Amino acid sequence: MRIITGSAKGTHLIAPKGMATRPTSDRVKESLFNILGNNIIEKNVLDLFAGTGNLGIEALSRGATSATFIDFATDKIIKENLKRTHLEEKANVFKGDVFKILKHLNNKTYDIIFIDPPYYKGLSQKTMEILNSSTFFSANGIIVLESGNDEEFPTYDKFEIIREISYGKTTKISLFAGKENI
Repeated sequence: MRIITGSAKGTHLIAPKGMATRPTSDRVKESLFNILGNNIIEKNVLDLFAGTGNLGIEALSRGATSATFIDFATDKIIKENLKRTHLEEKANVFKGDVFKILKHLNNKTYDIIFIDPPYYKGLSQKTMEILNSSTFFSANGIIVLESGNDEEFPTYDKFEIIREISYGKTTKISLFAGKENI
Protein backbone atom coordinates (compact mmCIF):
# COMPACT_ATOMS: atom_id res chain seq x y z
CA MET A 1 0.00 0.00 0.00
CA ARG A 2 1.44 3.32 -1.08
CA ILE A 3 0.57 6.95 -1.75
CA ILE A 4 -0.28 7.17 -5.44
CA THR A 5 0.41 10.80 -6.30
CA GLY A 6 1.09 14.25 -4.91
CA SER A 7 3.72 15.45 -2.45
CA ALA A 8 4.15 12.01 -0.87
CA LYS A 9 3.95 9.99 -4.10
CA GLY A 10 5.42 6.50 -3.78
CA THR A 11 5.67 6.49 0.01
CA HIS A 12 4.83 3.06 1.40
CA LEU A 13 2.46 3.03 4.36
CA ILE A 14 2.57 0.58 7.23
CA ALA A 15 -0.46 -1.46 8.27
CA PRO A 16 -1.20 -3.43 11.42
CA LYS A 17 -0.43 -7.12 11.35
CA GLY A 18 -3.32 -9.52 10.85
CA MET A 19 -6.73 -9.04 9.31
CA ALA A 20 -8.22 -6.59 11.82
CA THR A 21 -7.95 -3.81 9.24
CA ARG A 22 -8.57 -4.03 5.53
CA PRO A 23 -6.92 -1.04 3.86
CA THR A 24 -8.48 0.22 0.64
CA SER A 25 -6.52 -1.33 -2.21
CA ASP A 26 -4.38 0.88 -4.45
CA ARG A 27 -6.64 0.03 -7.42
CA VAL A 28 -9.82 1.12 -5.64
CA LYS A 29 -8.10 4.18 -4.15
CA GLU A 30 -6.76 5.28 -7.54
CA SER A 31 -10.19 4.93 -9.11
CA LEU A 32 -11.80 6.88 -6.27
CA PHE A 33 -9.32 9.75 -6.43
CA ASN A 34 -9.67 9.91 -10.22
CA ILE A 35 -13.39 10.48 -9.66
CA LEU A 36 -12.77 13.13 -6.99
CA GLY A 37 -10.17 14.86 -9.15
CA ASN A 38 -9.32 18.38 -8.06
CA ASN A 39 -12.22 18.44 -5.56
CA ILE A 40 -9.59 17.49 -2.94
CA ILE A 41 -7.50 20.66 -3.24
CA GLU A 42 -7.79 23.04 -0.27
CA LYS A 43 -10.48 20.93 1.41
CA ASN A 44 -10.85 19.85 5.03
CA VAL A 45 -11.03 16.06 5.23
CA LEU A 46 -12.47 13.76 7.90
CA ASP A 47 -11.33 10.12 7.78
CA LEU A 48 -13.58 7.90 9.94
CA PHE A 49 -12.61 4.33 10.86
CA ALA A 50 -9.29 5.49 9.42
CA GLY A 51 -7.27 2.30 9.87
CA THR A 52 -3.89 3.11 8.33
CA GLY A 53 -4.95 6.64 7.34
CA ASN A 54 -4.57 5.60 3.71
CA LEU A 55 -7.44 7.72 2.29
CA GLY A 56 -6.90 10.86 4.35
CA ILE A 57 -3.15 10.80 3.74
CA GLU A 58 -3.71 10.39 -0.01
CA ALA A 59 -6.01 13.45 0.15
CA LEU A 60 -3.35 15.46 1.99
CA SER A 61 -0.72 14.40 -0.53
CA ARG A 62 -3.00 15.66 -3.32
CA GLY A 63 -3.51 19.10 -1.77
CA ALA A 64 -6.13 18.88 0.98
CA THR A 65 -5.68 21.63 3.58
CA SER A 66 -6.17 19.41 6.63
CA ALA A 67 -7.27 15.96 7.70
CA THR A 68 -8.76 14.63 10.91
CA PHE A 69 -8.37 10.90 11.49
CA ILE A 70 -10.47 8.85 13.92
CA ASP A 71 -9.97 5.19 14.70
CA PHE A 72 -10.45 3.02 17.77
CA ALA A 73 -7.05 1.33 17.74
CA THR A 74 -4.64 2.51 15.04
CA ASP A 75 -3.63 6.02 16.12
CA LYS A 76 0.07 5.11 16.36
CA ILE A 77 0.07 3.62 12.86
CA ILE A 78 -1.68 6.69 11.42
CA LYS A 79 0.84 8.98 13.15
CA GLU A 80 3.75 6.91 11.80
CA ASN A 81 2.30 7.04 8.27
CA LEU A 82 1.85 10.81 8.56
CA LYS A 83 5.47 11.10 9.69
CA ARG A 84 6.67 8.96 6.76
CA THR A 85 4.82 11.23 4.33
CA HIS A 86 5.86 14.47 6.10
CA LEU A 87 2.20 15.48 6.42
CA GLU A 88 1.82 15.36 10.21
CA GLU A 89 1.50 19.16 10.56
CA LYS A 90 -1.73 19.10 8.51
CA ALA A 91 -3.38 16.36 10.56
CA ASN A 92 -5.15 15.63 13.83
CA VAL A 93 -5.43 12.03 14.99
CA PHE A 94 -7.97 10.86 17.55
CA LYS A 95 -8.01 7.43 19.16
CA GLY A 96 -11.34 6.18 20.40
CA ASP A 97 -14.93 5.40 19.55
CA VAL A 98 -15.85 7.21 16.33
CA PHE A 99 -19.36 8.03 17.52
CA LYS A 100 -18.21 9.53 20.82
CA ILE A 101 -15.54 11.64 19.14
CA LEU A 102 -17.94 12.85 16.44
CA LYS A 103 -20.06 14.46 19.17
CA HIS A 104 -17.15 16.81 19.89
CA LEU A 105 -16.39 17.84 16.29
CA ASN A 106 -19.39 20.08 15.66
CA ASN A 107 -17.20 23.20 15.76
CA LYS A 108 -15.51 22.38 12.43
CA THR A 109 -16.87 21.84 8.93
CA TYR A 110 -15.54 19.09 6.66
CA ASP A 111 -15.70 19.15 2.87
CA ILE A 112 -14.82 15.51 2.25
CA ILE A 113 -15.64 12.69 4.63
CA PHE A 114 -14.22 9.20 4.14
CA ILE A 115 -16.08 6.39 5.95
CA ASP A 116 -14.62 2.89 5.88
CA PRO A 117 -15.98 0.84 8.82
CA PRO A 118 -16.05 -2.93 9.14
CA TYR A 119 -18.71 -4.22 6.75
CA TYR A 120 -22.12 -5.60 7.77
CA LYS A 121 -22.09 -4.38 11.38
CA GLY A 122 -24.49 -1.45 10.95
CA LEU A 123 -21.67 1.06 11.43
CA SER A 124 -22.08 2.61 7.97
CA GLN A 125 -25.76 3.27 8.53
CA LYS A 126 -25.22 4.67 12.04
CA THR A 127 -22.45 6.98 10.80
CA MET A 128 -24.61 8.28 7.95
CA GLU A 129 -27.49 8.99 10.35
CA ILE A 130 -25.15 10.99 12.61
CA LEU A 131 -23.79 12.96 9.65
CA ASN A 132 -27.32 13.67 8.45
CA SER A 133 -28.17 15.29 11.78
CA SER A 134 -24.82 17.04 12.35
CA THR A 135 -23.49 20.49 11.53
CA PHE A 136 -19.98 19.48 10.48
CA PHE A 137 -20.78 18.24 6.97
CA SER A 138 -20.28 21.05 4.44
CA ALA A 139 -23.44 21.78 2.43
CA ASN A 140 -21.44 21.34 -0.78
CA GLY A 141 -19.34 18.48 0.55
CA ILE A 142 -18.79 14.91 -0.55
CA ILE A 143 -19.06 11.74 1.52
CA VAL A 144 -17.17 8.67 0.33
CA LEU A 145 -18.53 5.52 1.94
CA GLU A 146 -16.86 2.15 1.50
CA SER A 147 -19.23 -0.68 2.36
CA GLY A 148 -20.14 -4.25 1.61
CA ASN A 149 -21.38 -4.72 -1.95
CA ASP A 150 -24.98 -5.40 -0.96
CA GLU A 151 -25.36 -2.92 1.93
CA GLU A 152 -28.25 -0.51 1.34
CA PHE A 153 -28.81 3.04 2.57
CA PRO A 154 -32.01 5.06 3.01
CA THR A 155 -32.57 8.58 1.70
CA TYR A 156 -31.22 11.45 3.77
CA ASP A 157 -32.24 15.08 4.28
CA LYS A 158 -28.80 16.66 3.74
CA PHE A 159 -27.22 14.50 1.02
CA GLU A 160 -27.94 11.87 -1.60
CA ILE A 161 -26.07 9.22 -3.56
CA ILE A 162 -24.57 10.58 -6.76
CA ARG A 163 -22.55 7.52 -7.75
CA GLU A 164 -21.95 3.91 -6.73
CA ILE A 165 -19.17 1.66 -7.94
CA SER A 166 -18.73 -2.02 -7.10
CA TYR A 167 -15.28 -3.59 -6.91
CA GLY A 168 -15.43 -7.36 -7.07
CA LYS A 169 -17.90 -9.27 -4.93
CA THR A 170 -17.21 -7.52 -1.63
CA THR A 171 -16.62 -3.77 -1.91
CA LYS A 172 -18.85 -0.89 -2.94
CA ILE A 173 -17.95 2.80 -2.95
CA SER A 174 -20.91 5.16 -2.61
CA LEU A 175 -20.43 8.88 -3.17
CA PHE A 176 -22.92 11.20 -1.53
CA ALA A 177 -23.14 14.94 -2.22
CA GLY A 178 -24.82 17.64 -0.23
CA LYS A 179 -28.21 18.36 -1.79
CA GLU A 180 -27.21 22.01 -2.27
CA ASN A 181 -24.28 20.79 -4.39
CA ILE A 182 -26.37 18.73 -6.85
